Amino acid sequence: MELNKYIDHTNLKNTATLKDIEKLCNEAIKYKFASVCVYPYYVTLAKRLLKGTNICVCTVIGFPSGMSTKEVKVYEAIDAVEAGADEIDMVINISALKNKDYDYIKEEIEEIRDAIDGKVLKVIIETCLLTREEIIKMTEICNETFVNFIKTSTGFSDYGARVEDVKLINEHKNDLLEIKASGGIRDYKTMEEMINAGATRIGTSSGVSIMNEKDNN
Repeated sequence: MELNKYIDHTNLKNTATLKDIEKLCNEAIKYKFASVCVYPYYVTLAKRLLKGTNICVCTVIGFPSGMSTKEVKVYEAIDAVEAGADEIDMVINISALKNKDYDYIKEEIEEIRDAIDGKVLKVIIETCLLTREEIIKMTEICNETFVNFIKTSTGFSDYGARVEDVKLINEHKNDLLEIKASGGIRDYKTMEEMINAGATRIGTSSGVSIMNEKDNN
């Protein structure tokens, strides 16, 4: 297993400095991670630092609450792509889900999907705030809207990814939809459990220590 290819090497601290992002990108180059995940503010820098590599630049939209309007999220996504983002991780409007306003959620996802010129779209559903039925419903919506990934968590709420939630999503997703597990994945054992449960991408700020732990096993 090429563990490094699963990792979105992440720094979403609101105190992250230029040096922190440079370090993140240098680590991604060293370990050949799938992507770096940064705030939109740092997309241009990350794109420049990763020029000439196969490492993608991922950024977050409507993050972390998901409560911006559709129009704001669409603008954010377009702006990020124009700045150089290859992958967009958007947070759904969880209140709309609680209100069973499924048409709104679908429209929001589809408008962002259609605005980003074929770039990878990951839909963050924040599993820790959802019931089992709501997780299943969001998986079905992601199936229907033909996004690339459903993502468990922002890492900024009650808790992050859980194996049982990844398994639940895996049971209800179609063959095209992939799963990104994120939030609280800090060691090799947990990452391996997420992959075995069905995740094909892992969002973590602990990518380097996970790779070192794997090498030492």
